[in-house]
Amino acid sequence: MQNVLVFGATSAIAQATVQLIAAKGAGLFLVARDAARLDSIADDLRVRGAPQVETLAADLLDRDRHAEIIAAALDVFPDLDTVIVAHGVLPDQGSCEADASAALEMIDVNFLSAVSLLTPLANQFANKGRGSLVVISSVAGDRGRQSNYVYGAAKSGLDAYLQGLRNRLFKFGVQVLTIKPGFVDSPMTAHIEGRDGSLWAQPEDIAQGIVKAIEKRKDVVYLPGFWALIMLIVRSVPEWLFKRLSL
Repeated sequence: MQNVLVFGATSAIAQATVQLIAAKGAGLFLVARDAARLDSIADDLRVRGAPQVETLAADLLDRDRHAEIIAAALDVFPDLDTVIVAHGVLPDQGSCEADASAALEMIDVNFLSAVSLLTPLANQFANKGRGSLVVISSVAGDRGRQSNYVYGAAKSGLDAYLQGLRNRLFKFGVQVLTIKPGFVDSPMTAHIEGRDGSLWAQPEDIAQGIVKAIEKRKDVVYLPGFWALIMLIVRSVPEWLFKRLSL
C-alpha cells in the first residue's frame, strides 16, 4: 500500500485502519461527510507518519458526485493502488419494516453507493493490472434474520457483487477483499446492550485484521476469525428450524 483512498474515513473501523496504514508510510485520501472530523483525523495521521493526507467532505449517497470524488483522488494520487470502502449504517429494523423508503435508503447506503464507487475504480485497476479493492461488509449478509434482515439483505447483495467482481478481476491481478466483521464496539452499535461480551471486538482488532488481509492478498476474511465458524453453523441450520428461532 502506497496511495490509499478511503470512503467513510470517519467510521471507527476506518479510523483505526488508517492509523496503521499511516504508520507504514502510505499516502491517504479520506472521504466522509464531516469536514471537521476529517481535518482532525488527517492531522493525527500526519503525526503518525503519513507523508501526505488529503480530505474531501461528501455525502456518498449523492451518487452524482462519485465521478468527481474519484477524479479528485486520482488527481492527488495518479498511482492509486488501494481503495477501502468503509461507509455504511446500521438501521433500525423496525423502521425499515414500517417504511419502505427507510429500507430503500438503507440499501442505497450499504449496497448501491458502494457499487457506484467500485465500478469505475475496478475499471481503473483492471487497466493498470494491479491494486486492491477492500470493502467492509458484515456477517449479517450470511443469512437473513428477523432482527436485521434488511441490513443483511444489503450486505448479502454486496457480498455477491464482490464475489463476482473478484472473479472478473483476478486475471488482471487486482485483489478484491471482502471484510466480514461480527459485533464491533463502535458508535454505530452504541444502542446495542451487552457490548462487553466475548463476541464483541474493538475497532483496533478489526483494523489489524484488515491490514494483514490486504498484505496477504486474501479474498474473504471474518473478523475476528471465530465468526467464520459461527456463521458456518448459522448457515447450516435447516430452514424449517431456522424460521422458528428468534434471531
